[in-house]
Amino acid sequence: MNTPAWQRWIVYLLLIVAALLLPSDSIGSFMSPDTDWASILFFPIGTYVILAIGLNVVVGQAGLLDLGFVAFYAVGGYAMALIGTRLGWNFWVIMLVGIALCALSGVTLGAPTLRLRGDYLAIVTLGFGEIIRITARNTDEIGGPNGIRGIPHPPSINDLHILGVNVSDLLGGVEPLKYGVLDPKPYYYLLVGLAVIVIILVKRWEKSRVGRAWAAIREDEDAAEVMGVPTFRFKMLAFAIGASIGGSMGVLWAAKSISINPNDFQFLLSATILAAVVMGGAGNLPGVMLGAFVVAWLPERFRGLEEYRMLIFGGVLVALMIFRPEGLLPSRQRKAELKEGSGGMGTLGAEVPGPEARGEEVASK
Repeated sequence: MNTPAWQRWIVYLLLIVAALLLPSDSIGSFMSPDTDWASILFFPIGTYVILAIGLNVVVGQAGLLDLGFVAFYAVGGYAMALIGTRLGWNFWVIMLVGIALCALSGVTLGAPTLRLRGDYLAIVTLGFGEIIRITARNTDEIGGPNGIRGIPHPPSINDLHILGVNVSDLLGGVEPLKYGVLDPKPYYYLLVGLAVIVIILVKRWEKSRVGRAWAAIREDEDAAEVMGVPTFRFKMLAFAIGASIGGSMGVLWAAKSISINPNDFQFLLSATILAAVVMGGAGNLPGVMLGAFVVAWLPERFRGLEEYRMLIFGGVLVALMIFRPEGLLPSRQRKAELKEGSGGMGTLGAEVPGPEARGEEVASK
């Protein structure tokens, strides 16, 4: 039975309000006692969530294994850095340009490589991610190994004018969302707004003809092509959309960070985001977001334990993959795939039997 639309909208609004209240100090005293909670909410937690949503379009919905997703994050970051410092464009214009550049990068990567599948596609995407990083490191025109500094912040609301009157004056001198170096909360609120837009768009795509085509490609690309699905075109679209989401986060992160360099875009970040997608439940948006939150938050929560915190983090990930191989919040489709004996990610996991399938196999012997 479907939930009425008004009830769903109430839940969505409550979730947005809860997200806006997260930077509270009372919450931060428990969630991150050793570090600034508002800063952690922006990076790594919020950043990982949006990157995981973008990668989920490629991996979870279209079933394409991408190990170089950090490349699009880097393209967005460098777009903000180069255009902001050298041309002085407005942040919002740079955001649109960065999204377009990342979509073009996704198409550029996908056009010659999406005929490949599985491990071969993963190796090519891994190489693409390293090419972007090494090119940035070896190109002096874009800062080389030292990167780019002095990246401008987004314009604050109090800098805006309505009918010639400053917004701050209209609000009685209050200066909300003033973007600077010290206060991370305005950037987090901007990230929440970006996340809301991205989630709405991704859910619309998922429930459309595009989403059904991605699901068909993920389950059996050959069968989908025989049934008339233009698989190459929809795979290109998945790459372009995922790249755009990653690039938008790169633009926002660079505007917050003030400076970037090639070492910010290591392969480890791609692997971490992929782990978040799989651990949360590939193909299920709430699960992917939860997985990204856990992957980003756990090392920060146990930062006080110093060298043992990564041991605890690794142990939790291993335990989750043993006892919840379908992820924290898997989709019903993935649960069914695991029960039938596939790995729950279409052709990517077809050789990995689920726990119930293993039990049935042992019983038959």
